[in-house]
Amino acid sequence: MNQELLDAVANYARAHANRDGLALTPIPGLRMMCLDQPGDKLESTYRPLVCLVLQGEKHLLAGRQEKLCAEGQAIVVSADLPVTGQVVTASAERPYIALAIELDMAMLSELAHQLRENRPGPPDPAATLLVQDVDAAILDCARRLMHLVAHPEAVAILHPGLMRELHFWLLNGAHGRQLRASMAPEAHPVRLNRAVAMLRLSYHQKLRVEELAQAASMSLSAFNKHFKDYTSLTPVQYQKRLRLIEARRLMLYEGATANKAAFEVGYESSSQFTREYARLFGAPPRRDARRPATVAAPELAI
Repeated sequence: MNQELLDAVANYARAHANRDGLALTPIPGLRMMCLDQPGDKLESTYRPLVCLVLQGEKHLLAGRQEKLCAEGQAIVVSADLPVTGQVVTASAERPYIALAIELDMAMLSELAHQLRENRPGPPDPAATLLVQDVDAAILDCARRLMHLVAHPEAVAILHPGLMRELHFWLLNGAHGRQLRASMAPEAHPVRLNRAVAMLRLSYHQKLRVEELAQAASMSLSAFNKHFKDYTSLTPVQYQKRLRLIEARRLMLYEGATANKAAFEVGYESSSQFTREYARLFGAPPRRDARRPATVAAPELAI
């Protein structure tokens, strides 16, 4: 593991992290985490990203996908996924330290088109949470992106090229074939992502699964099957997860009351909201509503 990168991330995170150990940066899509003890399980919805675990270990569960990402490995998330994450190895002497970079799916698709084999194999729609050893090329990209934190004047010029390089190495890495195949225009992941984007935009509104199936250019029965294979949830369950995670964010990070949070995310029944919130987070919403507000959303956990 690159000691220079480890030290830079640790120093920045200690200086800028919130109480949850999360530190945002002025670099688009770049954030980091430093925790000096194992954490609680955290429910969140990951956007596509690559997360380098520089020290410690993290356990992740997304539907039937269960991974342990250890020091020197990277988590590649290739879809908007509901994930249960927990830092399991961390101490004051050797804290959990991770660096995450959000992926640009349009860039990934463009590069995948250029790199695609003549006959790519079909992607595994359930393989959206991938773990691989971090190779030198990806580490080097991460180090240079981290270097931009201290040089904001260089971001506009250097950041696009570094991101393009990072995406190239991911497409040529251990899971490159899966990523390239999943970016094919006719592939189920590309079509399902259109429905996921609609859900993210309109999660607080009444759901019509037929509209989501139409956006994915699938029959209703095929859409329901492939959507569950892809996200581990039905569309209704996925919408519910988005609503509950956003409600928790409103309470923890914007000081909203439980009733206000429930209304904002689209619930019409406070009792239903309380019941479903407690089922997901293990306690009623009033527990989180009473906590002092902090900064940075739980969705940004890495």
